[in-house]
Parts: sequence; structure tokens; C-alpha cells
Amino acid sequence: MRRERRGLGKNNLDFKRILYIAGGILSISIITFISIFILNGVGGEEQQQIAKFNTSIVNEYQTNMLNDTDFDNTTEETSSQMGKTVNEVEESEASSSEDENTVIQEETEGTTKYAVNTSNMEENTVKESNASTKQEETAVEEKVEEKEEVKDPEFKRPVEGDIIREYAKENLVYSATLDEWITHNGIDLAAEKTSVVRASADGTVKSIKNDPRYGLTVVIEHTNGFQTIYSNLLTAEFVEEGEEVKQGDTIATVGNTATFEIADESHLHFEILKNNESLDPELYLK
Repeated sequence: MRRERRGLGKNNLDFKRILYIAGGILSISIITFISIFILNGVGGEEQQQIAKFNTSIVNEYQTNMLNDTDFDNTTEETSSQMGKTVNEVEESEASSSEDENTVIQEETEGTTKYAVNTSNMEENTVKESNASTKQEETAVEEKVEEKEEVKDPEFKRPVEGDIIREYAKENLVYSATLDEWITHNGIDLAAEKTSVVRASADGTVKSIKNDPRYGLTVVIEHTNGFQTIYSNLLTAEFVEEGEEVKQGDTIATVGNTATFEIADESHLHFEILKNNESLDPELYLK
């Protein structure tokens, strides 16, 4: 492209040069004609000055118009400047393209890094969640183990006295008060009225109530689902519901309030339950 442009430039210059030469010859002819005309009407000194002036104009014009080297150099410099401009434009476009590619590459790398970081964060979150779940499972297992390790309470007699009526959940025993054979879910321990009744094991007072069959009754909860029941009481003012008691603490006194056993001698009606199922107290008392 540049060579073709240079060829076209030279052809244009040759044509212009011919025009300039033709114009110069015509101008010289006109100036010569005017000089002759003037010389015929002026003096000798004036004629010489005019001739010198015309000669200087012609020489200057010829020098400027016929100096091919300067003209060509000027043309080449202009062409060179145009070529540089085109190259600079091409280099600028290439540089812009490289910058755009760099930006796209950086954005792509940034997106990839963000995706990798997000993936790593998700993996860390999953790991933390799994670790938390394992910790919770471990805590639950430890609690289960702790529950399994809790021993059953050891029970002691709440009063010192002989058993006057035994446990009879499956067998029947005779009731002098009712004058019939009945089941008996506890044992009756002989004790004088106002005798102190003590907690058979550590626990919490669940309730203090008046039972329609067994009179004033205190219920104490123990570990592993055990409960103890103290009935036929005179008073239970030594404890309150929700109070924690230790084995041997005073909780009540023996009375005569059980309507189903009012004909029997003075005693404490005592029961042991596990998960609300009656047990034979004699198997647990020590």
C-alpha cells in the first residue's frame, strides 16, 4: 500500500511540475513583454533597476519551482509522517486489543478465583456443619452414657418397724377394714402415731395430697424413674412440693388417715414405683 501511494504521489508531482513550468514560462513572457514596454518609456538607470528586479523574480521562481530535491524531500517527509500516523494507529489499536484481552483475562481469572473461593467456602461450611453435627452426636452419646451410668437409688426403711401387711399385687390379702380380700401395692410398716417418717432415698418432693383411700400422702421422685409413696400420715409440714430431700431427712409423721386401713394398727403405708409400675418394696429396702 505504501509503495502504491508513493507511485501515485510521484505522478501527481510530475503533473504539478509541468503545470508550474508552463505557468512560469507564461509569467516570464508576460514580465518580459511588460519590461520591454516600460523600457521604451523610461530612462537608462530605471531600465536597469527594473531589469534586475525582473531577473531576481525569475531566478527566485525558477529556484523554488525547479528544485526537485527539496520538493521530493518535503513530499517524502509528509509521506513518512502519514505512514507513521498509520502505524501509530495500528499500534494503538493493537495495544487497545491487548489491553482488552488483558482485562478480559483478569476478569476471567478473578471470576475463576471467586468461584474457587466460593467453592472452598462451601466446602469449609460443609466441613464445619459436619463437625458440628459430630459434636452434637458426641454430646448426645455422652448424655446417653451418663444416663446409663446413673445408678438406681438405694432405699432404706422410712420408719423402724415390722411389716404387718406384705406386698400383694398378684395375690390377694385380707382387709379387716373392708372385710374382703384385696390387692396391696405396698407394705405396711408398724409405727406409733407421730413417729418420724424419713425420706427413703435422695429425691425431690413431687406432691403432697389427701388420697381418698390412703389419706395424707407424700410422693418423692428419685433417679431412673423411681418414686416412693408415704401414706396414712398425720402431718407433712416438714417439706414442700418441689423441695429436694436427702436420704434420712424428716418428711412427715405417722397418723391414721387411710380410710381403707383405718381398722388396722398404727402404721405407715409405703410403696416403691418405677416408671409408674408398682414394685415389691421388700426387694429394695436395706
